[in-house]
Amino acid sequence: MSEATLGGRFTFPGTSLTVQRMGYGAMQLAGPGVWGPPKDPAAALAVLREAVAAGVNHIDTSDYYGPHITNQIIRQALHPYPAGLVIVTKLGGRRPPDKSWQRASSPAELAAGVQDNLRNLGLDTLDIVNYRVMGSDHGPEEGSVIEQVTVLADLRRKGLIRHIGLSNVTAAQVAEAQAITDIVCVQNNYNLAHRHDDALIDDLVAQGIAYVPFFPLGGFTPLQSSTLSAVAGQLGAAPMQVALAWLLHRSPNILLIPGTSTLAHLRENLAASQLKLSTQVLAQLDAIASAVVISR
Repeated sequence: MSEATLGGRFTFPGTSLTVQRMGYGAMQLAGPGVWGPPKDPAAALAVLREAVAAGVNHIDTSDYYGPHITNQIIRQALHPYPAGLVIVTKLGGRRPPDKSWQRASSPAELAAGVQDNLRNLGLDTLDIVNYRVMGSDHGPEEGSVIEQVTVLADLRRKGLIRHIGLSNVTAAQVAEAQAITDIVCVQNNYNLAHRHDDALIDDLVAQGIAYVPFFPLGGFTPLQSSTLSAVAGQLGAAPMQVALAWLLHRSPNILLIPGTSTLAHLRENLAASQLKLSTQVLAQLDAIASAVVISR
């Protein structure tokens, strides 16, 4: 894949980190329920290696995936890491033995999380760390992020983190964090049907800040739309490829991190960056969100 077929390039603001807009999310490399080792460890290694060989240089992960498993697989597959590879991780959660998702946002937990990520990835410094607010899976919840962002800013001054981002946050929380330190990316739930962050995306692109949608294909309830299926049929593509292509067209600051544990699905996701969407097609796709709102 060339730079153009991976959606073009984006440089995180105030950094030397430049990535292809089509990246890879590593969450699905762990076992079922994002817990324990994968059923096919060799396939997990192969997916990572093929992604990087295809030109992907932005990998999203967290040490609470598994827990620890995903980062260990990344290290096994890719370490020593190729020049230009940007690994973005996140803090704010933990996975106790009951396999639930719990908050881990105290200063001690955040500091320990950085050390876990460094150890399991085999790094001395983390490129970008997102503080994730562990609220609803479907959207952020109000509340101050001052304490947590201050902790990350201190860890940055100590040289353990290069840059800081946020995940599952409101526009007010982004502004609150920016009063403390530079924010290079925001990772929120956003896709063709879930468009609550439209205004935030427009504000961030004006500042040159990356917006990274999680659940770009709907997450645990994949996107389903007769319009999406019809457009995909017209283009000779899979519906999920069209949904990814729409995101790349939505705004130049959007970076994609679709995840998969299979080579076939990886290739399909990467190929989505080659789709060209006409103005007419974009209008059809834009109407999907309105239909979702009306149906509710």
